[in-house]
Amino acid sequence: MSATVTEKGPMAGIRLLDRDKLNACVQCGMCLASCPTYRELGVEMDSPRGRIYLMTLVQEGRLEPDGLFARHMSQCLGCRACETVCPTGVPFGSLVDAAKAVIEQNRRLPLMTRFVRNLAFRHLLPHQARLRLLGVLLRRMERLGLFALAKRVVSGRLREALQLLPDLSAPPFGPGDVAATASVGARRGRVALFWGCVAPVLLPNVQQATVAVLRAYGYEVVVPEGQTCCGALHLHNGLRADAQALARKNLAAFDSTGYDAIIVNAAGCGAALKTYQELLRGTAEEGCAHRFHAQVNDLTEFLAPLTAPPQSAALKETVTYQDPCHLAHGQRIRSAPRQLLKAIPGLEFKEMPDAERCCGSAGIYNLLHPELSRRLRQEKIDHATASGARVIVTANPGCQLYLQAGIREKQLDVEVRHLAELLVRVYATRPGG
Repeated sequence: MSATVTEKGPMAGIRLLDRDKLNACVQCGMCLASCPTYRELGVEMDSPRGRIYLMTLVQEGRLEPDGLFARHMSQCLGCRACETVCPTGVPFGSLVDAAKAVIEQNRRLPLMTRFVRNLAFRHLLPHQARLRLLGVLLRRMERLGLFALAKRVVSGRLREALQLLPDLSAPPFGPGDVAATASVGARRGRVALFWGCVAPVLLPNVQQATVAVLRAYGYEVVVPEGQTCCGALHLHNGLRADAQALARKNLAAFDSTGYDAIIVNAAGCGAALKTYQELLRGTAEEGCAHRFHAQVNDLTEFLAPLTAPPQSAALKETVTYQDPCHLAHGQRIRSAPRQLLKAIPGLEFKEMPDAERCCGSAGIYNLLHPELSRRLRQEKIDHATASGARVIVTANPGCQLYLQAGIREKQLDVEVRHLAELLVRVYATRPGG
């Protein structure tokens, strides 16, 4: 059931916890070894099986959705690795999102927490113009040396957030900069690019590279006006009604049959966009969401089946690939990124151990649970460096930012790049759009 639930009072919203989905779990425990929090904490209630048990108690009215329940749901990364190994196909990701929506309707956050969250989730992320202004301010602050100063004097979550900021010397690249959208060479078709929210501000080179690579492959690129944040952060933090509102805006923005595909270069966004049909089930927009889902493609799954364009350069690099959770587990896309990498001339590909394990980023999880996130990140960096690669490639900006921060902290001679940033060096003559 996906209609917006707005009941108030004790146990509000428990009907979001679908009993059929909960009953699909047969308590076999095959998920335990795949779960990062269970591996790290060793607590049954911090495993998928344990969390489903708690959800069942809440759904039956035998446990209130606060305190212990909220703590164990909050500690879930939402990586969905359990879904990959589950023999009965339990949709754990949608269950934990529903659980967080129930928690949201049954608690009252501290005033400052509510203020910061509302500022970010409702007054910043959905507004591209405000995000671009934020990008301008961040670049000026960096030039003035204010970030270096702040990192020395602040602590806690603010310090963790500042550590994530990349080098901001690259000029901003907004939808209005996608001027020369025509394909390069023979035209294959026309695609719409989902722009996103934070990633284009912090990683403009990834946006430039994505546009250039699509053009090199023969596609005209358009960035539809009116699109907004995908709603993933809202959905994963219990703000279900907000996520539905954002979904409706994006459906309206992309309501056209003039595209061969809708392209996404962020795994987390792509996974969220592909859940709109479920998110809006039972509403007037369900049919539109179904058509939208059929068009959404991750950049890698779209490019991999195509014949590559002529290569403008070889790439003498040794690289490894880290699977973003919401690409490998959320969208079941694993071979496409590797196929694209292995086709690059001169590139030596090294598979890292446990490439599908979560890097610890998980949206804003790294800010809410920094200690556990850091442990997972260090494990990922250790596995990547053990492969002998000098470049860690990913397909999700959130993973990229978090791993870059860890590499900087350890002062390692390793780069972290989005796959589009490598492809543009091989197939496009220049990185601009």
